[in-house]
Amino acid sequence: MAAPLRALCFPALKHCGRRLSTTTGAQAGEKWRKEHGLARSGTEYGPLTDLPDWSFADGRPAPPMKGTLRRRREREELARRIVMLDSEIDRGIESCRERDEEAQRLRERQKSLLLKPKGHLLKKKKKKKEEEEEPHS
Repeated sequence: MAAPLRALCFPALKHCGRRLSTTTGAQAGEKWRKEHGLARSGTEYGPLTDLPDWSFADGRPAPPMKGTLRRRREREELARRIVMLDSEIDRGIESCRERDEEAQRLRERQKSLLLKPKGHLLKKKKKKKEEEEEPHS
């Protein structure tokens, strides 16, 4: 349905003096805000967004508005997700560490099960170690 509509609109737009832009425009100041560590737009967070617009004359706060409640709920969900993912990472690191320790214990056990040199072979092995430790002159 969009193709026939486009085919009808574009020839008509060729003849009119005004141009129609189909690109998305960047918000004013977005680049500056990002460079200074602020939100993309002035309505994402900050005092103008987070604080109430009004309060009662006796000082009581105004009831929270729908947008404020929605943003609070979204932030709580994001915080829960961050905590959950952080705990998953911690569990993954711990299980990796346990696997490495188990593999090390298995290597040490396999090494301890190997046959040990006896008699004159043990003496030869000790001599080789002593010769390697002595400085050569």
